[in-house]
Amino acid sequence: MPGNTLYIVVPCYNEEEVLPETARRLGEKLRALIAAGKAGPRSRVLFVNDGSKDRTWEIVRGLHGGDGLFCGLDLSRNRGHQNALLAGLMYARERADMTVSMDADLQDDVDAVDAMVDKYLDGVDIVYGVRSSREADTFFKRTTAEAFYRLMGLLGAETVFNHADFRLMSRRALDGLAQFKEVNLFLRGIVPMIGYRTDVVEYRRGERFAGESKYPLKKMVAFALEGVTSLSVKPLRMITGLGFLIFLVSLGMIAYNVARWAAGNTVTGWASLACSVWLIGGLILLSLGVIGEYLGKLYLESKGRPRFLVREELGDQDGENGTEF
Repeated sequence: MPGNTLYIVVPCYNEEEVLPETARRLGEKLRALIAAGKAGPRSRVLFVNDGSKDRTWEIVRGLHGGDGLFCGLDLSRNRGHQNALLAGLMYARERADMTVSMDADLQDDVDAVDAMVDKYLDGVDIVYGVRSSREADTFFKRTTAEAFYRLMGLLGAETVFNHADFRLMSRRALDGLAQFKEVNLFLRGIVPMIGYRTDVVEYRRGERFAGESKYPLKKMVAFALEGVTSLSVKPLRMITGLGFLIFLVSLGMIAYNVARWAAGNTVTGWASLACSVWLIGGLILLSLGVIGEYLGKLYLESKGRPRFLVREELGDQDGENGTEF
């Protein structure tokens, strides 16, 4: 049987309203797993503070001081959800046999962790938490979310449909993840690249317990763009195809104008000319923007900056401050 030390990694950004309840539920779940022999006695709940501006880290300190089941990482500044999650996973990698990542808002089903652990004990390295349905979502949210996953697939980014960042990963899977060194992170697309044996646990996503969502529409659009440009060069190939198509259209227009000149119809249509100029200009700017996204990512990757810095650790044995990854 594989080792059974479990770390539950929870990225936090301004979660003071929900964190006490999150800690209570996760503490109860982890104790139940330990009592059932499915998780080892050194299992922990790890909160990763992503540069919060409220009392989040103060609450984590209090939880750690009152109960050794809870530990924490305090990042030096806000680095975004994906980097905060990676920080927690890499910290847990050295201490745990299996790691479950989930959000702090309690929308992920805590009870689904049992099924994930069971699959891990059966030899599965990566278990994806997948939403069973989106009936509770508004029409707009449901439509845009499903369009997001389908668009990602169309543009060449491999993801698991209706899966966010609620998943279990074995130590071997985390060792594989550690070999991906890119600065521009999109873990939903990177994790499927690791391989190994995978499985799925379906769950019903609940309402946010308290506070406000940290992913409004603007951030979701930026997140989708980040995912596509981090995982696929298909948009660049689409630009090439679009350029070839416009070239063919231009040949047709040349032939058409030559035919009209031969027939003595030389009056130029200003409306069609203006529309053509605007269309070509817009496509050129769009193409330059897409190319610029890729160049920007190359620029950031070439610098090799750390993806995050840890200011403080709260664990069984406090580590040195300023850890970088």
